Amino acid sequence: MRARRSLFLVLLLAACGSRTGLLTEEGTFTPLLDASTLDVRTDARRDSGTDADLPPIDARPREDVDQSDCPDASTTFIYTVTTQNELLAFNPPAGSFKSIGTLVCPAGGATPFSMAVDRRGVAYVLYNDGNLFKVSTLTGACIPTGFRPFQQNYQLFGMGFASNSGGAAETLFVMGDEQGGARRGLARIDTSSFLLTHIGDNTPERAELTGTGDGRLFAFYSKNNGNSTWIGEVNKTNGSIAAENPLTTDQGSGWAFGFWGGDFYLFTGPGGSSVVTRYRPSDGSEVQVATYPSLIVGAGVSTCAPSE
Repeated sequence: MRARRSLFLVLLLAACGSRTGLLTEEGTFTPLLDASTLDVRTDARRDSGTDADLPPIDARPREDVDQSDCPDASTTFIYTVTTQNELLAFNPPAGSFKSIGTLVCPAGGATPFSMAVDRRGVAYVLYNDGNLFKVSTLTGACIPTGFRPFQQNYQLFGMGFASNSGGAAETLFVMGDEQGGARRGLARIDTSSFLLTHIGDNTPERAELTGTGDGRLFAFYSKNNGNSTWIGEVNKTNGSIAAENPLTTDQGSGWAFGFWGGDFYLFTGPGGSSVVTRYRPSDGSEVQVATYPSLIVGAGVSTCAPSE
């Protein structure tokens, strides 16, 4: 859920849909571009410097998850945002996008950088000047939050919600890195006070986050200066990677991802547009399922999304 940064163009150089009407609108999904399917690629690469001793991720659903407060799983989507302020709903089974609207956040000349979506279907969109906005996934209406940028030297970051213990309570996690002198690490943001609390420093570089309804947190990140990409499960107590799988999909100039139905959906930008790739951890396959003509830099999915 971020763009490859020339850090702070504005300042320096310049993660269910909802229980209510925030979730769905009437109408059907229509693909905005024809999706092409790539051959399944299972020969995932490993580069030098890889933590080869880590086990592979296990994304299978866990038992005793309470989703009694959630809507029907078929009505949950992955919401995305582009550098052009387009708010979209991506339907994973159909492989198609639906436009929600254009964000008109009071952000000056800043543009979206990353996004997360809570259990009620409310989106939190970080702009590249460090300001955080609250957005309706039904209408695209946008209001400022009380978040103060640059808390504890976290500047730009990926973010995602994860359930606390398999129930309705959840936490907004963020992961920053060291570019431009910023702090690298895992933190959490209280969405009532909007205070940021640092958790741990042992985190991967250039990471985006997505969470699940059973309490797990995953990161989509690079190693070796961007020469290899990975998905890993994050230890929520210290930010370290507990398990990881290598990918053949490159992050490109902008990237985001979300977990839905047992699969990870990667939104990557090889240029000024985006490619959607479904990564299936059960068999290691990576398949292109859609494209979009603008650069997607943020994605968010509720912890009410299906886990299989």
